[in-house]
Amino acid sequence: MRHRKSGVKLNRTTSHRQAMFRNMVTSLFKHDRIKTTDAKAKELRRWADHIVTLAKRGDLHARRLAMSIVREKDVVHKIFEEASERYGNFNGGYTRMIKVGRRPGDTAAMTLVELVRSDEAKPAKKLKTKKKADAPAEVKPSAPVVASDDQPKEEETQAEASTSPDEADAAETDEAAVAAPADSKQDDSAEKINSEDTKKDPEPSESEK
Repeated sequence: MRHRKSGVKLNRTTSHRQAMFRNMVTSLFKHDRIKTTDAKAKELRRWADHIVTLAKRGDLHARRLAMSIVREKDVVHKIFEEASERYGNFNGGYTRMIKVGRRPGDTAAMTLVELVRSDEAKPAKKLKTKKKADAPAEVKPSAPVVASDDQPKEEETQAEASTSPDEADAAETDEAAVAAPADSKQDDSAEKINSEDTKKDPEPSESEK
């Protein structure tokens, strides 16, 4: 029983299987996509993720490990130069698998394996947080307006502006009437004195003369 054994055999020996996947992963990074059977594509994805992880490390030891898997040196240099820009924004999920139907000869399920770029990767989902309802703002009482002695009050200015010419004339006559009674009393007293004098000393008639 194959308990805790990673990978698939694919009816091949170990050396044959390792050589096949080394060729396939080299072609994948060279052309950015490869078409193979569904079973091989699932295993190839594991190899490709391992190479990208080494390229993101970028040190000398990682480069030597990648050289032991990938067949061509130019492809290794290309992977290490583009790793930080192409795969630096996300961890895992460096390949995409698209099923393209079945092969005509033996009807085997075929899959297209291609590399994913950073601009095509889906951003991580953010947890939704409930927003607290905004508390109503407190209304501060406005400060009372104090009128200074130098400036006239608004009410007086409005009252003066609202008075018409007729009302102004009426106000002047009322003021004159208030001042008039003193003079009228003096005139009445003088008339009374003159009338009393005429009663006491009547003028003589012509016959008496």
